[in-house]
Amino acid sequence: MPSPSSTPGVVLTRSDFSTRGVNASPEPASLEGRDLTQAETPLVDALRSYIEREPVRFHTPGHKGSPSGTGPLVETLGPRALRMDVPLLTVGMDAGPHPSPLRRAEALAARAWGARRTWFLANGASEGNHVACLALAQRGLEVVVQRNVHASTISGLVLAGLVPTFVAPEVDPGLGIAHCLLPEALDKALEQRPHASAAMVVSPTYYGAAADVRGLVEVAHSHGAALVVDEAWGAHFAFHEALPDTALEAGADLVVSSTHKMVGSLTQSAMLHLGHGAEGRIEEADVATALSLVATTSPSSLLLGSLDAVRRLAAVEGRKILDAVLQKVEATRAAVDALPGVEPLGESFLGLRSVHDYDPLRLAIDIRGLGISGYRLAAELQRTADINLELAEEGVVVLLFGMEEVPIEGCDRIILGLAETLARLGVRRGRRFLRSVPPPPWGEPVMTPREAFLSRHETVSAAEAVGRIVAESIAVYPPGIANVLPGERLEKGMLAYLRKARAQGAQLRGAADPMLHTVQVLAEDGRPHAFCRSSAAASPPMPRR
Repeated sequence: MPSPSSTPGVVLTRSDFSTRGVNASPEPASLEGRDLTQAETPLVDALRSYIEREPVRFHTPGHKGSPSGTGPLVETLGPRALRMDVPLLTVGMDAGPHPSPLRRAEALAARAWGARRTWFLANGASEGNHVACLALAQRGLEVVVQRNVHASTISGLVLAGLVPTFVAPEVDPGLGIAHCLLPEALDKALEQRPHASAAMVVSPTYYGAAADVRGLVEVAHSHGAALVVDEAWGAHFAFHEALPDTALEAGADLVVSSTHKMVGSLTQSAMLHLGHGAEGRIEEADVATALSLVATTSPSSLLLGSLDAVRRLAAVEGRKILDAVLQKVEATRAAVDALPGVEPLGESFLGLRSVHDYDPLRLAIDIRGLGISGYRLAAELQRTADINLELAEEGVVVLLFGMEEVPIEGCDRIILGLAETLARLGVRRGRRFLRSVPPPPWGEPVMTPREAFLSRHETVSAAEAVGRIVAESIAVYPPGIANVLPGERLEKGMLAYLRKARAQGAQLRGAADPMLHTVQVLAEDGRPHAFCRSSAAASPPMPRR
């Protein structure tokens, strides 16, 4: 767990837990001469103060805090939530004397997570990935990108016009799932692209595998490149020593954190953290201007206020909460391990070269021994026991725990539900072993994602699209990793894989036709539009993987 320092460039180690951890003794965060402690909630307090005054509202939103106390909106959300739905530019929240309550709340978050600067986001970690790409474009267009990044990073490449060199992660030979990026793979890619301004990587993955971020930082910095880490699933790492190191602790320059996923702020809220040593590789002003380009001018006070609230919870009580959650997870893991045909994953990941650590709060389960797919198992659990899993794939399902955890009854219920489902399906030890088929290789990159997205394109049947250059991003969701990128040729095997995943119940995100009857491809005479060609002409050719 990092113990944030106000000294730029300082990266603290696990030895700081006992004496300097934010849970043990919250230290003040100084902002414009005002000391703040982690027990405070500046933005939440400002919202409370506003509604307690019962002001007359001649401003947005149109529901006016639902003063009548009737109607479906107030019946759904409750009167207090509507009263707190206030524009953040209201005086006393993010307008008026500096530093505003929002700025003070962000300063406390920066200290809690060990960042030089933190920004609250109202459009999820996706917004953070867009901002990261736009900020990098101000330093240069060439970047190295881990191929199994989230689809929002691909969208960011399109928005920013970056020229990516994609690097393949290590693929689990048995389960067929993509894990982390090896430092030596990153080193080789940066040697081939000496002008790359940054590398963009993912840690932890959707399955909880954590990369050797410290090694990736050393490699990137040795080439003069920044390291941007999509740590969407690791916002809780900072608050317990039993969890993997944080990317900021490892020296990353910019970190995307989906706070709602594991720490428990409201869905769609997230944070973007700038590392202490980032100066010279990523500038604070570049991030701020990039954020102003894509951020809404009407951010939700409820979303951003929830970030302030859970930051206090994590910083002050996080270690105690995680102690209890880790005990529940371990008990659940042991009970799952006793069931026939299933095997909890996590420690087994550590045998892979790219996996440096794993997150115990993501209980990934190998279900190939059941002889049925994860899609079917998840559907049976939902239909018969109303148990909803985070992820189901052919050979794996994932249970997600968090910092505001389900009661022990919920843990008992998943074990009982699994046992009953396996008994109903006739699963016994020694049942047929299901072979997990990995996704086919990614298609040939022909042009940059932006060039393809902004080129003239047409709609054709999926069968006709085989061999053509795709103009859209298509990702099996979850986990949301783009299987097909704008600018890649669509391979026959990939189309078959996408159709099979769709038939088994997966969603296809990014596709204009989510049923995949049709695909957007470049027109036969497809060329980048004039405003895109000028930048494309100055860009290096797309590298082969």
